[in-house]
Amino acid sequence: MTFDRARIYQGVAAAGSAALLLGWAPNALAQASAEATRLETVTVQGNHLYQMLPSEVTGGYSVDAATVGTKTPASLRDIPQSVSVVTREAIEDQNFTTLDELGRRTPGLRVLSNDNGRSSIYARGFEYDEYNIDGLPAPMTSITGSVPTLAAFDRVEIMRGPSGLFNSTSEMGGIVNLVRKRPTHDPQGRISVGAGTDQQRAAQVDVSGPIDGDDGRVRGRLVIDRTHHGEFVDRNTNRQNDIYAAIDVDLDDATTFGLGYIHNSKDIRVNNGHPVGPSGELLYGSRSDFYGANWNDFDSYANDWIAELTHRFDGGGFGRFAARYSDRNAGYNYAFGGSALDQNERLTVAGIGSRIDQQAVALDASYSQPFAAFDSVSEFVLGADYKRFDTDTESGRSRSLTGSRVTRGELNEISYVDVLGAARATGRGYAHTDTRLEESGLYGKLTLRPVDPLALIAGTRVSHYAVDFEDLAADNDQDRSGTEATPYAGVVFDVDANHSLYASYSQVFKPQTAEGPDGNLIEPREGDQYEVGVKGSYLGGDLNARLSAFRLYDDNRAGTPPDTGASYAVPIGKMRIQGAEFEVTGSVTDQWDVIAGYTYLDTEVQQSGDDREDAIFLLMPQNVVNLWTQYDFAGETLGGLRVGAGMTAMSDFNSSSGVEAPGYAVFDAMIGYDFNDNVSGQLNFNNIFDREYYNRVGGVNTFNMPGAPANVMATLSYDF
Repeated sequence: MTFDRARIYQGVAAAGSAALLLGWAPNALAQASAEATRLETVTVQGNHLYQMLPSEVTGGYSVDAATVGTKTPASLRDIPQSVSVVTREAIEDQNFTTLDELGRRTPGLRVLSNDNGRSSIYARGFEYDEYNIDGLPAPMTSITGSVPTLAAFDRVEIMRGPSGLFNSTSEMGGIVNLVRKRPTHDPQGRISVGAGTDQQRAAQVDVSGPIDGDDGRVRGRLVIDRTHHGEFVDRNTNRQNDIYAAIDVDLDDATTFGLGYIHNSKDIRVNNGHPVGPSGELLYGSRSDFYGANWNDFDSYANDWIAELTHRFDGGGFGRFAARYSDRNAGYNYAFGGSALDQNERLTVAGIGSRIDQQAVALDASYSQPFAAFDSVSEFVLGADYKRFDTDTESGRSRSLTGSRVTRGELNEISYVDVLGAARATGRGYAHTDTRLEESGLYGKLTLRPVDPLALIAGTRVSHYAVDFEDLAADNDQDRSGTEATPYAGVVFDVDANHSLYASYSQVFKPQTAEGPDGNLIEPREGDQYEVGVKGSYLGGDLNARLSAFRLYDDNRAGTPPDTGASYAVPIGKMRIQGAEFEVTGSVTDQWDVIAGYTYLDTEVQQSGDDREDAIFLLMPQNVVNLWTQYDFAGETLGGLRVGAGMTAMSDFNSSSGVEAPGYAVFDAMIGYDFNDNVSGQLNFNNIFDREYYNRVGGVNTFNMPGAPANVMATLSYDF
């Protein structure tokens, strides 16, 4: 199907204007049609979930609703896909500071560990390559260190599986939405400090409240956080700094304007993991060994600016315009093992250096409206969005930084080498690319309830995309553009007051930068997912459960034509991923919270021109169990005491290089105590049985990452 590009852009502009300028028209229409929205049995009052309190206020491990993958807030039972929400209390109880730490203990997620803030997060076999802040996307990759810290956020919403209706060019695994802490009407603050084994240290200040007196129409918030992550690997250091500032202004009783700024910086002495031994064995008994140079370095900064305007209409409608601009810069230079260890425990030395500049722009305008139909309340949402990701990457690689094999100690002490500078000067191992991904889209979704227990959900998106890939080292520029329609369909049937059956079909596409036989970039990958399940909500919504089964197809993956030796790619890759998930999250009582889940994953490469096409899937264990629970005692004797315990367990996994890791189970614990209304303390114990294990394997020379040994972190907090 062919679409007119000019019409697409006109439509985006028109829809964006509609959400802002035409928003005042529904006020007049609402008065004129007040009788039309009031039936004999149904009164349309708007979606009350827009007024949902933040999780830092409600407490516990459950929330009323989520917006990830839906645009409008909906209860978890009403979303026909797999969605989890990790609340602020769950984040603090488990002492998570970064998104990859959270991912390691979240059901359905798999983290390929690196330095904290530089890991890769996967769901259903695919990496999350974007993360949203309040629904606005920007790239997320381990290589840029753009995995976010959590100091600025109230909760984390996670959708598994394609989310193409509102995130059409994202990966197949799903989308992560981070919901910001917002300024509060009442003054509040917290100061916390922490220290632990392996040189762990942390400090945070979080203050919020009105800044225009008692009126509270103008509110502000400031969070400053500094974290020094544990250093169980010799010489490995990891320091991160965060600043979050926000202001919200009530322009009138129905209109709010907000601004937010988030800064993150990282300073890391890079640890790239272990090589294997002479027979390909993992190096147990040496998890503190550092296979790198003392001058290994990774530095990055990221700045995000967010603006948002919302308006609640008299007829129950809700309009929103939001924008995000992200600016990232990363640079690294490090040495690591270039081979397996030989019989004399010596290895070659490889090196890599890079400079990355990345900017991202995201705009979104939407309008949602509940309406009466079939004696019930239905809802539609219409909107337009735009995003642009620009990435300039210059890198250099060396297979040998030394003339001969060295011991680990000699590797630690090798003389400084500017790997990127050397590659730039000689041209060997040098690469320089500039990539732009641009997309604009119009979307619509309808939730219709023809009979009381049944909800039918349908939506579609029309996107125009353009990708430009410039190889500056080879003086080659390629581009591709097109228009795609992305459908979505779902059904939810309420079996009774506590249980719902659901089914959904979702789709996504992903532009690629591989070059085809005609010299042009090949067509995008396409993902389709079919999911069915049952969801339960108990104890007034405080406890939520989900059992789901899914099948996902990934088509058109770039691959080299088999048996041709061709230097070009064709879209021949086809994957099938299927599995099942079970999850229970929330509060069993006012004192007892729980997060529990089981994930089963089965993958199959159905067609490929690359023998290593299944490399990522091999790293995904077939079975994973996650468990965390905490209990808050009451009464005169034990009042103020909190205890928690958790387990993460997975089955065997391996890499395409033949490195195999056995499954493992790791146990954690927490003890907290509220000394009074203002002062509290907490101890977090990780890997309490000091299990030695590998949480990731890679090649024979690198990315074999031992898990951290037993460690403890103590935190003292003062609330005011």
